[in-house]
Amino acid sequence: MAPKTNPRHFLDISDLDGKTLRRIIDAAHAMKKAGKRVPAALRPKGIEDANLVMIFEKPSTRTRVSFDIAMRQLGGGAISLNNSDLQLGRGESVADTARVLSRYADAIMIRANAHDTLLGLAEHASIPVINGLTEKSHPCQIMADIQTFEEHLGPIKGKTVAWVGDGNNVAVSWMHAAARFGFTLRLACPKSLYPEDAALDWARSEKAAISIGDEPEKAVRGADCVVTDTWVSMGQSDAAKRKKMLAPFAVDAKLMSKAAKGAIFMHCLPAYRGHEVSAEVIDGPQSVIWDEAENRLHAQKAILAWCLGA
Repeated sequence: MAPKTNPRHFLDISDLDGKTLRRIIDAAHAMKKAGKRVPAALRPKGIEDANLVMIFEKPSTRTRVSFDIAMRQLGGGAISLNNSDLQLGRGESVADTARVLSRYADAIMIRANAHDTLLGLAEHASIPVINGLTEKSHPCQIMADIQTFEEHLGPIKGKTVAWVGDGNNVAVSWMHAAARFGFTLRLACPKSLYPEDAALDWARSEKAAISIGDEPEKAVRGADCVVTDTWVSMGQSDAAKRKKMLAPFAVDAKLMSKAAKGAIFMHCLPAYRGHEVSAEVIDGPQSVIWDEAENRLHAQKAILAWCLGA
């Protein structure tokens, strides 16, 4: 596939309009229904000649495997690289790396230590760049989460999602999604772990239906979906302090009982039972985490197809 003059990057949900995002989600539903071989009607023309370069500055299970298999199921190929494989890890500039990879591949997916690395790749690449996770956001995960929500509870528009825990990168992408998909998001976080002001200001400027506080029960009451994440992410050194701060935000059966009847529980994994969520909840009937994990594959097939022209 030839490089595009204006490549379709997938950097953040906030960058795209609701119509485009809905098109991607609808394609993800269709691709899952179709099975392992994506039908021609859902694939970009020439995808069988396309290759995805995946860059991992952080360890990965779901992102690495799901993107690799997604590209294969679309008919293309993928190669996985980490810092020790790249001159980028030895001082070569992001700009030069982007220009070189653009001459070899058809798209780049990066799981980056710094959001600026993602933006630098996108600025200098002539092929699509996809955000596989940065410290600022995790848009592919939330696209899979929305697909999962809709499989279980129907269209997400007008529904209520409760986020309980750290106001981290995943929470920020939920904020972006609330604005674009038209659902209510209630965040319950320790005040010192609220999302960054820039993310909150963006949500307010978009008139998103978002509220934030430090009372988990208030956030969860009547919610259709409860979401949490690990308390200590890769590279964070203050584990003991964070665990103590977040202990009142653990999602257990008592907290889930405050949600709406039929509410579901989501977690992007990896999960630590007995910390951010009890085993009773994550392994219980309200948990949809395995559907959520599987849907990384289907949502990312749809993202790749959109980036490459379908």
